[in-house]
Amino acid sequence: MKYMLLVCGDDTNDASGMAPVEPWVEELGDRGVRLHGHRLALPADAVTVRVRGGEVLRTDGPFAETKEYVAGFDILECDSLEEAVEAAAKHPVATIGAMEVRPFWEDEDAEGRIRRLDAELAEAARTGDADRTLACYAQDAQVVENGRLHQGGEALRKFFAETAPITREVLEFRVHVDESIAFGHALIRTGGKLLRVTTGYRDVGPRWLIVHEHVTEATS
Repeated sequence: MKYMLLVCGDDTNDASGMAPVEPWVEELGDRGVRLHGHRLALPADAVTVRVRGGEVLRTDGPFAETKEYVAGFDILECDSLEEAVEAAAKHPVATIGAMEVRPFWEDEDAEGRIRRLDAELAEAARTGDADRTLACYAQDAQVVENGRLHQGGEALRKFFAETAPITREVLEFRVHVDESIAFGHALIRTGGKLLRVTTGYRDVGPRWLIVHEHVTEATS
């Protein structure tokens, strides 16, 4: 399970004796526990945004005036909350600040959502619905099909309309997910042809969309 580790500094404490963070990052990275993370700029560089009555209100600075502030974040992959707490306790900033450990919201995993998107793509192609097919792609997506580039909404809509309806039988499908991007490798039989398809996906919040697709005829 994934956990967000919020690294909270305290500007009233002396950090001169704090141990370096790099060994902690390297150790958890080598163990596959720390997936991603980064330092953040100071609260003075923050901008707080609110919308009230349809008006965007922008305030320079953090959301709340406090001695503690979020100085960075880390995304951990742990088997339990106890393991995540243990990892947080070893972070050097824990000796002068605080570490907030918060589980990610439980939802269908990324690979499941991508496979559901691929099933939607297959059904859209079968029914010849170009609009439904296009909805599976980002607005700036590009499809390279046997060396021909189709990029952007109008070009893709025309391409899908010309090639649909077709039966799209997925023979193999492997997905690798890395945070907000993913890659898929598939062997697909369609229109009497065997195709190898490499697909790049991007997480746009409520769903994943295709941003790049490379299609070639399989030689074997």
